[in-house]
Amino acid sequence: MLCTTKNSIRWMVMLCVVWFACPGPSQGQVKVQVGLDGVGDHADWFQHRRVGILTNHTGRDSRGRTILEVFRQMPQVKVTALFAPEHGLFGAAEAGQDIRDNHYEQVAVYSVYGQTRKPTPAMLEDVDVLVFDMQDVGARYYTYISTLTLALEAAAEQGKPFVVLDRPNPLNGVAVEGNILDRQFASFVGMHPIPERHGMTVGELAKMINGEGWLTGHVRADLRVVVAAGWKRTMWFDQTGLTFVPPSPNIKELDAAVIYPGTCLLEGTNVSEGRGTERPFLQFGAPWLNAGELRIALQRMNLPGVEFQPAHFTPLDSKYKDQPCQGIRIQITDRQVLNAFRAGLGI
Repeated sequence: MLCTTKNSIRWMVMLCVVWFACPGPSQGQVKVQVGLDGVGDHADWFQHRRVGILTNHTGRDSRGRTILEVFRQMPQVKVTALFAPEHGLFGAAEAGQDIRDNHYEQVAVYSVYGQTRKPTPAMLEDVDVLVFDMQDVGARYYTYISTLTLALEAAAEQGKPFVVLDRPNPLNGVAVEGNILDRQFASFVGMHPIPERHGMTVGELAKMINGEGWLTGHVRADLRVVVAAGWKRTMWFDQTGLTFVPPSPNIKELDAAVIYPGTCLLEGTNVSEGRGTERPFLQFGAPWLNAGELRIALQRMNLPGVEFQPAHFTPLDSKYKDQPCQGIRIQITDRQVLNAFRAGLGI
């Protein structure tokens, strides 16, 4: 018995030594593989075909390679067109700014955020298969999902296969917040009867939109999705090991995406949502507000997971440009209990 106990202790010590000697997963270590990482496993979908890609600056694999680089390294695949959404191919254009047709590395770039928002038959003439790869923000009011919808519709109408290279929902795939859109109020900002914080990836949304017959005329595309391997629904983006690339100019950090389902509601008011400052959506205000009184009123609501601090800022763009504003800076204290949409209504 004593010998067995000694051996057990010896093995436990050895296991502990091995455990601590082996490097654990670092913050920068990749755990999740995005759809673009797995595209080579589906090379037959693209070989001997002309490929059109709807993407932007977020279309990178876990090694940082752009989608154009990845597809150009695939044998017998030719990229013949790129399609640029709101904010443009490089994600630099401000919200609402029209994107123009252009060329990038000898490839035609067609705008789908300007006079044309749906790929036309002429744009798809030299395309055999259409690919979508962009990082979504996880909220209904974000135009990338509308662009996905119209591109999926165009592919269905033109008989072109449509491939979504999926990415994690940055706000996790469990929590759902907000109302279901009343379809009489559908617009390019929000098209579908889904919750405001929907908890789905773009690949899952594409399957729903296609499968539920939400495309015009109830057309259905030949839809294929390359999933994000290793992603678990409980994961927030900073738990994936992937690098956070701001999906648009005013979602500068993950916390901005976390609160966005709530403070984006301020876009429809006479209060600045922080555009033109260093912390859009994480601070808000107006020249006529009293920061101290507003903070007291908000603190009385006892909203979980968030604290409010007085803020003073001068937007360099958008509402109240160059005007000193008083308002609130938001500090997220516990994103697991925060209901951003409820907080936005309270604000």
